[in-house]
Amino acid sequence: MQIVGHVNNPSPRGIFKSLYIHHLHLHGFITILHVHPTPTYYMFSRTLLSTSRPLTTISAFCFPTRINIHSPTTQYFVTPVSKTLFARMASGHQKFPPQQQKTQPGKEHAMDPTPQFTSPDYKPSNKLQGKVALITGGDSGIGRAVCNLFALEGATVAFTYVKGHEDKDAKDTLEMIKRAKATDAKDPLAIPADLGFDDACKRVVDEVVNAYGHIDILINNAAEQYECTTVEEIDEPRLERVFRTNIFSYFFMSRHALKHMKEGSSIINTTSVNAYKGNAKLLDYTATKGAIVAFTRGLALQLVSKGIRVNGVAPGPIWTPLIPASFKEDETSEFGGQVPMKRAGQPIEVAPSYVFLACNQCSSYITGQVLHPNGGTVVNG
Repeated sequence: MQIVGHVNNPSPRGIFKSLYIHHLHLHGFITILHVHPTPTYYMFSRTLLSTSRPLTTISAFCFPTRINIHSPTTQYFVTPVSKTLFARMASGHQKFPPQQQKTQPGKEHAMDPTPQFTSPDYKPSNKLQGKVALITGGDSGIGRAVCNLFALEGATVAFTYVKGHEDKDAKDTLEMIKRAKATDAKDPLAIPADLGFDDACKRVVDEVVNAYGHIDILINNAAEQYECTTVEEIDEPRLERVFRTNIFSYFFMSRHALKHMKEGSSIINTTSVNAYKGNAKLLDYTATKGAIVAFTRGLALQLVSKGIRVNGVAPGPIWTPLIPASFKEDETSEFGGQVPMKRAGQPIEVAPSYVFLACNQCSSYITGQVLHPNGGTVVNG
């Protein structure tokens, strides 16, 4: 299938004209084969990027159905390339362009390619209809993919982000949830917060409860990580910062959310494959992820009599903003190649695990357990 489109005579103030592409069902992956003249800007996943290179073969993991091009007169051809992309993913032939972000949290809109947070192959079936879900770190990466699938499954969604660092990603995610949400779901919330502190976590929970009345699903997902070569590099302020974000916040969020949860509710904690196999370069991060596994098991036993299930997800190498914000350029380009599948996973390949664990019809007999979407690494536990 090939579609030819024209965008003519945009206003001199640079207002975008739009071509809507319908019925691109083959995984939603498309390549621009030809653009004339070369535009100054192009849009990936609703993120505006600038380029000085000829836009002749640009592929996107998650191209929007609306393509916006800023140009006086533009002719372009669009064709699906899903078979090629999925063959590459299945065979492990993957390399990312070298890239690095100098600060954390990382920014999804600055990544190349942007992570894949959705797929037309996913078929929602109202698994979470009528539920209220709170997702920490939901603006990007795995959190964004979970927000999207939860909205598609009928849940009312609230998520947290770091103000001043993740504002654009949060705005993009909020707009995405609004488009995906069910008609009977309430409008989503994006709540800025530093979750390493108890009072901030209480404020987040209070805001969600004031808006929606209760909480059915809590996803503890926010995290940060930093490389090190030796334990001597990890000083007290850094250790406290990583533990506050990665595990203190899980305690704080859970203790406040539980006051507004009832039988049938669910808590899902994001841990990591590193909790099971170790990681010499991410020592403090790995220690927090091990703590999350123990926290998940202990809290599950504590809450089982109340009918509230507690489980975890331990992703392997997943293409999220943590990666370019944590690693050097050469490490980023090779990211994910060490697992049996020889590639990094995408957030959309992890998010269904959270849907499964949140849905009582799917996982009512599962608590205190951890799922392992990790590209084939065999772990114990």
